Amino acid sequence: MQGSSGTTIDQFLTWLEHEGKSSNTISTYHQELKKYENWLQQNHRALIDITQRDVQDYILFLEDKGKSPITTDKILGVIRTFAKYLKRPDITFDIKIKQGSKKDEIETLTKEECEALLSEVRESENERNIAIVYMLLHTGIRVSELCALNIADIDFETKQVRVSDTHGDQRIIPLSDEVVHSLSDYMDAIQPQEALFVSKTNERLTERSVQYMLKKFHINAQKLRHTFCQHLIDQGVSLEIVSKLAGHRDINVTKRYAKSRVPETEFENAIRRTFSKDG
Repeated sequence: MQGSSGTTIDQFLTWLEHEGKSSNTISTYHQELKKYENWLQQNHRALIDITQRDVQDYILFLEDKGKSPITTDKILGVIRTFAKYLKRPDITFDIKIKQGSKKDEIETLTKEECEALLSEVRESENERNIAIVYMLLHTGIRVSELCALNIADIDFETKQVRVSDTHGDQRIIPLSDEVVHSLSDYMDAIQPQEALFVSKTNERLTERSVQYMLKKFHINAQKLRHTFCQHLIDQGVSLEIVSKLAGHRDINVTKRYAKSRVPETEFENAIRRTFSKDG
């Protein structure tokens, strides 16, 4: 390909515009390609002459810098699009990316683990703690949102709770029968006045005290929230609905739960069955 790499990048950006990419996407592609070009120049290589080896070496360089597999994959996506523009898609074939470590995975409870946890909490015979664990597990709300709840936010007739997040946005979440029962038992026993969940001295519970209580049961609120979202996705609830219920501001956060346990061949078979000429 003729011309300087600067002109090539400009031509590529114009091509992206024609492809209908948004200005944000084009800006991201520009930034990432410039970074790649700088790295290539430092290693006495040129962007317009990149080889598969150049791409793999850059991915290894990013991994050594501690970039996450998700970020590295996005950068590879930019280079892949650039290779497509150069009409040389082969330079991004068979590029190896390290898989995410265990800590990148979402930790959730299985149905059996949920039952064991709820059983253990019920045995504690503490109405408030029972109501809190049911609430976190069956509504997926954050600890901060739980602590901010007032009695007025619970509607026992419609079996719903009104939740406000830190941005001031509100969402309505239906309550399971178990949550309704545990809340009723708790409120009958404690008789809170305004704040829904209170301490022994009748003050609004702090996030720290909730986290401390959960620790006794070897669980944390984040895991309960993840479990709520994962179980809904596993039941076939749409990403849009789960996103709304969980109060995710970006649906990409919800998409993490959809990295389904179905083998990829199942997806392929589904597509073939649906769109085959014999169908």
